[in-house]
Amino acid sequence: MNRSLRLKRNFRFVLVLSVIATLSLVLAACGQAPKPSTATGNNNGTAASQNQSTSGNNAAAPQDEVHEEPQDETQEEIDPVKEQLQQLTLEEKVGQMILAGVQGTALDEQAKRMIADQKIGGIIFYANNVTTLQRTVAFVQSIKEANQQNPVPILMSVDQEGGKVSRMPEAVESIPSNRKVGKTNDTKLAEKMGALLARQIKLAGFNVDFAPVLDINSNPKNPVIGDRSFGTTADLVTRMGIAEMKGLRSEGVIPVVKHFPGHGDTSVDSHLDLPVVNKSEKQLAELEWIPFQAAVKQQAEAVMVAHILFPKLDPNYPASLSKVIIGDHLRGKFKYDGVVITDDMSMGAISKNYPLNKAAIATVQAGSDILLVAHSYESAKTIFDTLISAVKSGKIKESRIDESVYRILALKQHFKLSDDQKATGDVKQLNADIRSWRKQVDAR
Repeated sequence: MNRSLRLKRNFRFVLVLSVIATLSLVLAACGQAPKPSTATGNNNGTAASQNQSTSGNNAAAPQDEVHEEPQDETQEEIDPVKEQLQQLTLEEKVGQMILAGVQGTALDEQAKRMIADQKIGGIIFYANNVTTLQRTVAFVQSIKEANQQNPVPILMSVDQEGGKVSRMPEAVESIPSNRKVGKTNDTKLAEKMGALLARQIKLAGFNVDFAPVLDINSNPKNPVIGDRSFGTTADLVTRMGIAEMKGLRSEGVIPVVKHFPGHGDTSVDSHLDLPVVNKSEKQLAELEWIPFQAAVKQQAEAVMVAHILFPKLDPNYPASLSKVIIGDHLRGKFKYDGVVITDDMSMGAISKNYPLNKAAIATVQAGSDILLVAHSYESAKTIFDTLISAVKSGKIKESRIDESVYRILALKQHFKLSDDQKATGDVKQLNADIRSWRKQVDAR
């Protein structure tokens, strides 16, 4: 009996120990359950419990935490462009999308008000704004100083192509036309050309050059391109144009390739009226688009879109206002995510055919980032007021504005633009370098 009693007591003791051990395991398992839920941010504990029971390994939870914490830190990294964008008002954002012209050869009161009130993102100079080098430097600098009250540095742009399209004062040696350089068939000379053009405009304090021209001069009757093109074949224009783009970029100047989708086969000057090119997508892809596609692959900073109607692609809107051409082709098929700039919205191609306010809305809806309006303070204000009203009425979403302004800010940050930047360069040395380079071009 005593032996039997001892066996029963031992059995009960073992049973109690087993129960305690089982409860300890259950409690331990329950204690681990919240950890994966907290780490993953999942508010539903069921999924976390299922993951725990499926794995059957309590070590899995802390291991997941170790791997996830660095991912969370990566996701929280600050985007300086987004941070800057978030600090801008709607008015400041819309202002960034306008690149305007100025009148005269010194900063006038209307230009000051335009910079202060519309907070425009950029200025373009034409030949009538340029006098001596010293006075041009002073004019450019006065604009940068006026813009210092605004939160974003200003683009100071110019059309400096060489040949007949030159905005430099007489003190600066001239650079021959693209056609002459194209005849050398030497990409090193074209790249040097780009660097020299950049150095020219930096003498006056500019930071953007509307070059290179990537139009193929396929129509000898073309009234606007001619010797501004490197030549008549896609291969030559592509190689020389991309080389020039790299040369501009190498000197810290923002290049703007132009005039997408191609202005080389027009018979009407878009400054005067709307050219019409009856080419299919296939025909454009086999010629005009080749240099631009190459530029996109080479990370072109900015693309200017022309005021040309391509009725086989879009019968209603010229390229500069077309969702088909900018949105579907340039943004879509070409996968271009850089800055898109319209040609001058004051040109006859637009002004004779479309009200400015409707054209402004159309081009933004199509995918343009910067609207160039060169010859009227009133036109710049019209575009500014139109876009503000369109956002407030819901015709254009503010998120669409944000897309464009993000690209603009990213470009300015990439080139480290600042309104404190002064004109740079030695005109005597530059002129000597241009003469030396010209001798090489002439010898070919």
